[in-house]
Order: sequence, then C-alpha cells, then structure tokens
Amino acid sequence: MVVGDFAIDLDTVVIGSGPGGYVAAIRAAEMGQKVTVIESTFIGGVCLNVGCIPSKALINAGHRYQDALDASTFGINAKGADLDFKKTQDWKQNKVVHTLTSGVSMLFKKHKIDSIMGTAFLKDDHSLRVMQKDSAQTYTFKNLIIATGSRPIEIKGFKFGKRILDSTGGLNLPEVPKEFVVIGGGYIGSELASAYANLGAHVTILEGTSSILPNFEKDMVQLVLNSFKKRGVTVITNAMAKEAEDTGNGVKVTYTADGKEQILAADYVMVTVGRRPNTDDLGLDIVGIETTDRGLIKVDAQGRTNKPNIYAIGDVVPGAALAHKASYEGKVAAEAISGKASAVDYKAMPAVCFTDPELATTGMTLAEAKEKGIKAKASKFPFAANGRALSLAQTEGFVRLVTNEEGTVIGGQVAGAGASDLISELTVAVEGGLNVEDLALTIHPHPTLSETIMDDAEVALGLPINI
Repeated sequence: MVVGDFAIDLDTVVIGSGPGGYVAAIRAAEMGQKVTVIESTFIGGVCLNVGCIPSKALINAGHRYQDALDASTFGINAKGADLDFKKTQDWKQNKVVHTLTSGVSMLFKKHKIDSIMGTAFLKDDHSLRVMQKDSAQTYTFKNLIIATGSRPIEIKGFKFGKRILDSTGGLNLPEVPKEFVVIGGGYIGSELASAYANLGAHVTILEGTSSILPNFEKDMVQLVLNSFKKRGVTVITNAMAKEAEDTGNGVKVTYTADGKEQILAADYVMVTVGRRPNTDDLGLDIVGIETTDRGLIKVDAQGRTNKPNIYAIGDVVPGAALAHKASYEGKVAAEAISGKASAVDYKAMPAVCFTDPELATTGMTLAEAKEKGIKAKASKFPFAANGRALSLAQTEGFVRLVTNEEGTVIGGQVAGAGASDLISELTVAVEGGLNVEDLALTIHPHPTLSETIMDDAEVALGLPINI
C-alpha cells in the first residue's frame, strides 16, 4: 500500500469498530466484499473497551464482594474478606476487555479485513481522508458504513478532569471512593452507582427529573430504589447540578433541590446525563448527508442515507442507543450493500439495566399498547413464588406479559435475577407472534428462573398453578 498524495482505492469502508462497525465489517466480508475498517481510538469501540463490557465486569465484582462479605443467609460465615481493587481493575482490563478486543482483531484477520488507525473525514460521497498523528492519506470507496458511535455529554460547570469524570473515567478509577457522586440516574448512572455501592462506596445520585430510570415502569424502578436504600445509596430527584470544583484531594459538587442550594463533598463525581452522536467532525455537511436537529443521520430501512452508497448505523442514527441495535443494523447495511433485501424490521428491541435487581423490557408496555389503541392486558408472576429464585435467595421481582385481545404476546418486562437473560424468550415471543398458550404449553425445566415465564402465561390464561 503506497502512502502519499495519491488516493488509495478501497471497496467497502466501515468507520468505527464498535459492536455496530465490527459486526457490519464481518458480515460484509462474509458477503464477499473487500472490507477496510477505520478506527480512531481502539478496536472494539466504546462498548468493548470503556462501556458495556467493563461495566458488567465491575458489577460482577461488586456482587462477588458482597457475597464474600455476607453469606450468612446460607449458613456460611466468612471472615476477613478484603478488596484488592487494583487486581479487580487489572482483571477487568486484561482478562475481560483484552480478551474480547483481541478476539475482534482475530476475526478481522480471519475474514481478511484491513484496519487503519486514524480519524476519518469525508471529502465527497466517494472519498475520505484519514488523519493520523504525523500524516494523512486520501482513500476512495465504493460503499461506506458510518458507525462512529457516541460520546458522553459534558455539562456546564462540570469540565471533565481527574476528579470530574465521564463514564469512562468512572470505570477506570484507581480506588473505590469513600464518597461518590453520580449526576444522572439513567442506565449508566444507576448501573455504576450500584456497582460502586457494592464495592464499598457511599454513593449519591443527583437526578434532574422526578425519577431515576425513566425508561422503565414505576414498579420496576421501585425495586431498584429499595435495593439502593438497603445499600445506603442516596437518591435525590428534581436536583439540578450547577458546578463541581476539584479541590485537589476531592471535589465539591453544588446543586439545587427544593429551591435550596446544597454542596456535597466527594472523592469523585461522575456525569452520566446522556450521550452525543459522533457526527459533528465527519464532514457530513460537505457531502450533503442529511441529519436531524440532534445531529443524527437520517437513514432508510436498510441504513442508507440520502447518498445511495453511504450507510449509517448505531448511535449515529435515530432510535435507542443500544449495542445490540447497532449490531443488528450493521448486518442489515452490510447485506444491503450486497444486494440482499434485508431491512430493519423488528417488533421488539430489548433493553436491559444491570442494576440490583436487573431490569429488562421488550416490545410494548401496557401503557404504550393502550396509547396505540390496542386492547391489551398485563399479567404478572412474582419471583417469590419461584423455587429457583428462593434457592438463590433472590426473590425480589416479577415477570410481566403484555397481551392483546387474541392472547398474542406484544410485550413483556422482567425485574429480578437473570432478567437480562430471561428477556430473550419474551423477545422471541413478540417477534414470533406467539400466543400465551404457546408459552404455557412449552415445557420449561425445573427448577429454573425461566419457569416464571410459563407460570405468568398461565396467569394470563386464568389458569395459574403456583400462585
């Protein structure tokens, strides 16, 4: 490959190697395309390196630590449990993150996918320039998939630094803080608040609205609030964060609540008030690619922009900013480039929050169904009546099925142990147009948490066995 002023011709180019970009690249290669991935930071993107994966590693470490501190419920009395947080962070980075990102690099090699490290900037609808530290190179392409993801929003008065952190900084703390303030009680804020509380921190969440986790139903959120209370997490709602001051060995956070200005002293403050699409420095305006007021790229059902050879997926397009949504869209775009009739066409997009307990939702809620004029009902089965949940001493939570007049499953929610896994069965039910009888008549192994779904289907039929 010659580097210089001459443009280098490429076939399919993917900008970004996160769960949208790397999946799109692999599927495109499987379809026979010659693929090149351009990545500005690290292979695997935010999710694998500083997002979904490392956060779940810390959450799991927190659970293990709590188990070691107190297993007296099971008649186990362990003494002297000690947390070596440096070792925890090393495990998270070297065993979990590195293993996965190395795996992506191996898959690139297997599928003969080239990768270029650098920042891409579009010149026109068939060429771009990649800037590196000491050089730049122009490339032409036949087709392009934009999968540049998103970044944390920095708010006024909270300039990111050593003690004023975004979610990346929050995941990579050198120590477990004694006092930890989280600005924003959405998915990321609530998950990391839960993780650090389990690891021994006193956590305060400042949420600007009337409730944390606004994307989940109130009875689900209440379970998390109950858990937070047990763990000493302070949740302050309708609180407006004003500024943070790094004092050298800590941080002072000023906020207003109930019309009064308050100050919190902490070791660190983490801001998790949302994310912004990485579309502002791509040169979209130069090419004439249409975007929304929020900077999201407008696409059709195949991920195609108003430029027929340029596609966009994941956090840079409208819809939920979820890794699995990006992967799904990546496959569609890659197949569309190969002439397949693939299109984004789903009834249910599952969403999970890995708090204590886990929360998961898919399809429509009862309220959403009624808003659309659908005559629907909801049935509910408690984890407290499930043998496996009892044996795990994790009886908080429930399964809820949302069904229409014909008994077809159109949505569902799970709050409790294993919710992140159980939600997949409900998603299959929604996508497949299954009836509650299909779930009730499907034999579920005993004793398992999955039986709660069968039991709830029987509740929906009016023929409950276990409650």
